[in-house]
Amino acid sequence: MIHTANPALSYLTVMMCVGRACAWLPRKIRRRVRECSEWMTTLYYTLYFNYFTTFFLALEVMMEPLFWFVEKFARFLGPMFVTLVTVMTTSVVTIFYVCLLPHVYDISLGLTVFHLIFGHWLLANIVFHYVMAAFTQPGTPPPQNVPEIVSVCKKCISPKPPRTHHCTICGKCILKMDHHCPWLNNCVGHRNHRYFFLFCLYMWMGTIYVSWVGHELFRQHFYGDKPTRFPPFLYPLNAIHDAIYNPKENPKPQVFIISEDSPMIEENYLEYYYHIAVLYEFILCSGVTLALGLLMVWHAKLISVGETSIEVHINNTQRKKYKKKNLIYTNPFHYGLKKNWMVFLGFSNFSSFVRRVLLPSTHEPEGSGLTWERASYKFHPDKGLQRVSNGTPTS
Repeated sequence: MIHTANPALSYLTVMMCVGRACAWLPRKIRRRVRECSEWMTTLYYTLYFNYFTTFFLALEVMMEPLFWFVEKFARFLGPMFVTLVTVMTTSVVTIFYVCLLPHVYDISLGLTVFHLIFGHWLLANIVFHYVMAAFTQPGTPPPQNVPEIVSVCKKCISPKPPRTHHCTICGKCILKMDHHCPWLNNCVGHRNHRYFFLFCLYMWMGTIYVSWVGHELFRQHFYGDKPTRFPPFLYPLNAIHDAIYNPKENPKPQVFIISEDSPMIEENYLEYYYHIAVLYEFILCSGVTLALGLLMVWHAKLISVGETSIEVHINNTQRKKYKKKNLIYTNPFHYGLKKNWMVFLGFSNFSSFVRRVLLPSTHEPEGSGLTWERASYKFHPDKGLQRVSNGTPTS
């Protein structure tokens, strides 16, 4: 075996120092230390077995147990995450109808009509794109040989077109794979990538919208005197709390809690759950807005440069290799900012943008996913490397 010179020498030096430092220990302990050091040395040489082995390859080998855990349990977590998304979305919509919309109706009838139209447009897009992203197959290579396919997947031994990657959770190759999304229990690939992004977009808009509508009501319940300290069935504790911390106010008479059928108890229950619902609605939507906003920025950046979540790492590695040779690596699937979005969303003009982006649409993505148009570049002495579009260099 051929070992790397510097890491091996440094490692052996460290082990020799450890051996000298342990010379004063008893014989049994020294033997244990020696066995442990020999085991670590063997492990080290296993990871750095030749000159071509890198730190990242060694790290990948050490991460194999984590990969195994993800492969085995991610497929079981997927249905749980889908159920969680469904339950949370349903609860937010229900609270909006029961609590927020009546509050808006008390303020303005015209504003209520606007919320009914705009809110249902958002809801329709959210539900449509989530269902389509979760249940649309992302696309897999055909089993027969295709002339354009020149490589074979090492894991499933099947034809592998460009931009295709193997999903260990699904156990198959995915055309233009971006990632495996547990919230969809499905891979995001060529045929459902648009559904996934538009779902994130409309869900992000929906959480901002609900937070904006319920902000005033949230302030009244969070900063006002409406909250109760304890649940309604512990009503005596509320009276004791008011007597201690608010001595100027008379505590609630205990006669109101003797009978379970008392209207005061029922009213207290409704007020308590209304209060909890308003707080839950605003806090949940605000948190999702922040998390989903960061995810939106990441995917919007990738779409703008014609990359996927997997290709961004591959292209960065290629750029570093080319840079060492004083060369410039360009992404062959980067057609320019405008065309990247038009190809991804599948529109060509304003009319198609309205029909295919602003409204639910089941149109297929551009291309078959087996072959891809490659962007061409031309080097200009003054302006440097430029993208060529229809024979004309563009920046």
